[in-house]
Amino acid sequence: MWLIGIIIVSVVAGALARLALPGPDPMPWWATILLGFLGGIAGGIVFWILFGTGGGLIAAFLGAVLLLFLYRRFVQGRPLTGPRAHDRPRRGIGL
Repeated sequence: MWLIGIIIVSVVAGALARLALPGPDPMPWWATILLGFLGGIAGGIVFWILFGTGGGLIAAFLGAVLLLFLYRRFVQGRPLTGPRAHDRPRRGIGL
């Protein structure tokens, strides 16, 4: 049952992160789940260090936003703002 909960939180966190950052994100469904899952791990570690507790969905969302920003910036080579932010990616998953 906990595995289903992790998948649901990962989907929600990954989808919200994709909605929070402007521009196209042509990634498959499994990449959205992976984004949310890895964001949950990264956000959970940061929340644990700062507050002594896991952050749940909020930490997963913030971690996923951070990971998506880093992915766009360093893998796809796109900025977060400006005219190039809305260009279709030429590198990375989901071309």
